[in-house]
Parts: sequence; structure tokens; C-alpha cells
Amino acid sequence: MNLRWQWCASLGAQDFPAGAYEQLRQQVEGATPFNRLSWLRGAEQALQQQQLQILLGWQGERLLLCLPLIRGRESRAGMRLQVVRHLGHPLSDRLALLVTEAGHPAMAEALGQIRRQLPHDLLQLHELVGADRLLATWRRASSYSQPALSCRVPEHLIVAADREEPSGTLRYELRRGRKRCGEIDARVVRLAPGADDIDQVLERLREVEQASWKGADGLGIFSGPQRQRWMGTALRGLAAEGCVRVVLLKHQGRCISYRLGLLERGRLYDYNIAFLAEYANLGSGRLLLDEWIRWGLDDGWQWVDASRVSLSRSSHQLHERMSGLVLQQRWSFYSWRPRGLLLGLAERLWLLLKPRLKAWRERRQADTAQGTRQ
Repeated sequence: MNLRWQWCASLGAQDFPAGAYEQLRQQVEGATPFNRLSWLRGAEQALQQQQLQILLGWQGERLLLCLPLIRGRESRAGMRLQVVRHLGHPLSDRLALLVTEAGHPAMAEALGQIRRQLPHDLLQLHELVGADRLLATWRRASSYSQPALSCRVPEHLIVAADREEPSGTLRYELRRGRKRCGEIDARVVRLAPGADDIDQVLERLREVEQASWKGADGLGIFSGPQRQRWMGTALRGLAAEGCVRVVLLKHQGRCISYRLGLLERGRLYDYNIAFLAEYANLGSGRLLLDEWIRWGLDDGWQWVDASRVSLSRSSHQLHERMSGLVLQQRWSFYSWRPRGLLLGLAERLWLLLKPRLKAWRERRQADTAQGTRQ
């Protein structure tokens, strides 16, 4: 399949086809809020040392493929590598590769374009869902490739039965949380900010996060000037498009806990949560998650989605109410360049050694425990 290829250096450049990009995004079934131009333009503003290049594939006047890619230098296994990723890493919770069905046969040629424009040792794509068929030609064209599970994300299908209180322990936790909130007159509030009031809302959210453990550890979405620029640009744009939702807990006019969500095609992505430590005993996380579900019932959403969680130690409260899991993967493609070959070989060796090392550690722990009992 022959496409006309074009490279752009910025999503804000005059030659970037914003209208055609939006048409393409709407055609890709798995597109998320993190594929929206508003989000990606925020990510572009936060770039420092990386180089942005956007690959466009045209068939006549129709855009069939768009891959915004960043290249930067990283150290791994004692080597300095050229690594290419999708724009939006690491704060994009889930991405779709914007390629139409008609553009799938051109993926091999797209990889060739990327290798010429952005020579690299490793091409790594994060938080993809169901990309096996689309990336099959890239696997065959790489010296080594590896898909790895990055997380199992709980999702909740909103149904009429959600109007009733849940059963079991969760019912007790919600009732206890509501009682404690009632004792101090703390109230749950829904917000759907638009372009005019998003800055005021973001300032309130930033203040809570900065005062929480996320702010103290520098791990929040508003931590540092880079992330603040990213979130400011992205969330202002998304609010103007009607995608931002917030549920928060207020006490004496002050926000003490919140959940920030992004709404896309009837699916609410539960993107961020923060709370003040002195109010931890209220159990606000479950209360606000329950409010997402009730808001979804009122407005006709279909899903509440945890967006992204830890692979091995997720404590997301949606696990208590999940209807299913979304499996997200990280795809790694190692080039035929010397460092790409070496890195791919090192990765294969590690995959062989890892289970043996794990078994050795378990035997050692068992022997230690047995010796202690004796």
C-alpha cells in the first residue's frame, strides 16, 4: 500500500492538519482522552531534551495514520541509547495508535520512515490495548521485540442496579464514610468545568495534591514546572471540549479530597486522586468513586475505568466493584543497530535468568525460615 508520507515538527505548526487529525481520531475505536490534541499539545509543551517528530500517512486527502513520536537519550545496561516513544509518556494512562483499518497494510513502510527520520536503538510504546495485529509487521522487522503486560486495569459497567447500595463490606465502608462526613458537615460536589472556570478548579486540585503525600514525594501530576505546564495546557483544552469531570469533598468551603476524571465516549477515566492526610479517616476515596458511578447513572455514561494501576500492588478501590479488566501492554522493538542488537540480547538473557533467580531467592528464603524454626 502506497501512502504519501509527511513529517511535522510540532502539533502547533501551521502545516499540522488539526482537522484531519480529529477526523482520524474519531475513526479509531480505542482512542482515549490521551489521544486528543489538547492532551498531546500539553505534553509537547513539557518536552525538554527530547525531539518531537510527527509522522503522517495520507491517501489522497484522507489522513490514515498519525504517530507523534519523541526521541531522546537514555542510559540502560551501561549503554547510552537513542530511544523513541509516543508523545505523552509517562503521564498518558492509555493510548491508541491512530491508524485506520485502511492504513494497517502501511505499517511496515511507516517503520521504515521512522527509522530514517528518527534513527534509534529502541522503540518503545506504552499502555496499548489489543495492538498485536497492528504491530505484527514491526515485530517481524525488528531484531527482537517484546510485548509485556504493564497493568490490569479494573473497569465497572454502569447498570441500573448501581442505584442500590452495594452489599457486604463495601456497604459498611460507604455508610461509615457518609456518617463521618456528616459529623463534620463535609459534602460531595460534582464539577464539570469549562474553559471559563477550569483554572480556578485546577488551582484547588493542585493545592490539595501539593499538601498530600504525592506532593511531598514529587510524584503528583502537578509536581514541578514541567508537569504543571503539561496539565495546565492539556486540561484547559480538554475542559473546553467538555471532557473534564471532578468530584470533590468540601469541608467548610475547602477542598479536602478529589478525584479527577476524563470523559471519552461514555467512559470515565479515573485519572487522579489526592486527599489531605488529616482527613484520611473519612474514607473519601470510596465515597467519591461511588459518586462517579451515580453521576454516570444520571448522565448516561457506560463505564467507570481506573485508567491505569500498578501491575503487582494495585490498591485502586474500583477492584471492589469491577466488572472486568483491561489489559495494557508495553511494546519494545529493538533495532538492527549494534546497540539495539546488544540490548535485545541482554533482554533475552534476563528473561532466561529471571525465573531461575526468583526460584533461587524463594529457596533461600525457605531455607532461612526453616533454619529459624529449628
